Amino acid sequence: MLTLLTSMYMMVRTFSSQAEPIRVLVTGAAGQIAYSLLYSIAKGDVFGKDQPIILVLLDIPPMLPVVDGVVMELQDCALPLLREVIPTADEAVGFKDLDAAILVGSMPRREGMERKDLLKANVAIFKAQGGALEKYAKKTVKVLVVGNPANTNCLIAAKSAPSIPKENFSCLTRLDHNRASSQVAMRCGVSSDSVKNVIIWGNHSSTQYPDVHHAKVNVNGAEMGAYDAVKDDAWLHGDFISTVQLRGAAVIKARKLSSAMSAAKAICDHMRDIWFGTKEGEFISMGVYAAGNSYGIAEDLIYSFPIQIKNKTWKIVDGLSINDFSRAKMDATAAELVEERDTALDFLSQ
Repeated sequence: MLTLLTSMYMMVRTFSSQAEPIRVLVTGAAGQIAYSLLYSIAKGDVFGKDQPIILVLLDIPPMLPVVDGVVMELQDCALPLLREVIPTADEAVGFKDLDAAILVGSMPRREGMERKDLLKANVAIFKAQGGALEKYAKKTVKVLVVGNPANTNCLIAAKSAPSIPKENFSCLTRLDHNRASSQVAMRCGVSSDSVKNVIIWGNHSSTQYPDVHHAKVNVNGAEMGAYDAVKDDAWLHGDFISTVQLRGAAVIKARKLSSAMSAAKAICDHMRDIWFGTKEGEFISMGVYAAGNSYGIAEDLIYSFPIQIKNKTWKIVDGLSINDFSRAKMDATAAELVEERDTALDFLSQ
C-alpha cells in the first residue's frame, strides 16, 4: 500500500512540476521555411527539451488546406512536447496570448515589381500584424521578423504595437551570420563551431556588412584572430563579403527556390539564444532597435549589431574598434535602411 501511495505521489509531483505550455506563432505556415522549421520547434530544439509547446500556424485563407497537411504531419511525428496545433487565418486566434511570434510570411518580390511597391505591400501586412500583437498577444511576447525586407518590416510591426517594448522585436540576420562563420571555417579548414564573434552590420540585404575584424578562430587548439587564421586580407575584403551578401541570390539561382533549411536553422539559433542566452565571451548578430547604440547609427532603425543576451534581454556589444573600411560599409547599409524606413513610414501614415 505504501509503495502504491509513493508511486502515486511521484506521478502527481512529476505532472505538477511540468512546465506550462508556451504559445508559439509561425506565420507563412504553408511555406517552405515553416516546413523546415516546425519540426525543430515542436521537438524541443528551440525552447527547451522540457518545455511543452502550443503551435499556432497562421496563413492566408487559400493556403489553409496546405496548412492542414502540415498539421497532419506534425501529429504523425508523435512529439511528446507538442500539446496542440492550431491552424488559422484569423489574427484574433493567431496572435492570442503569444509567448513567441515568428513572422515568416511576407509579400515576395515578383518580376517587374518596383522596390517601393514591395515595401508598400509589406507595410500593410506588418502594420496589421503589429496591430494584432498589440491587441491580442502578451506584452512579454518575443517577436522575430523573418519576412523580407526584414529590418523595415520589423520596425513597422514594432511601431504598430506601441505597448509592447521595442526591445521585444528583432529581425533575422543570423542566417547571414552563420553564412559568414561557415565561409571562414571552410577557408581555415576547421569546423564551424571553431569560429566565433563574426558580425553582420546593418540591413538583411546585399548592402549588409559581414565583419570579421573581431572574430576568433580556433586552429589546432590555438585561438587567433580571423585575419591571422585566414592569411588572405584580399579575400576577406572582397570575395568573402560579396559571397555572404549575395548568398541568398546564389541559392535561388541554383535551387530555383529561396533558402529554407538554412533559414530555419538560423531562426532556431536566434530564438534559442533569446530564450537561453549567448555563451560567455561570445556574441551573435541580430537586427534590433538602434536606440542608444554607440556606433553612430541613426536611432529609429532596426539595424543588425553584435549582440549578447542574458535573461532573455539583449544588449549591443559596445566598444569594438571600427576602422575606416568598416565605417564606410556600416554607414552605407545604414543609409539604405534610412531610405527604406522613410518610404515605409510615408506609406504607414497614408
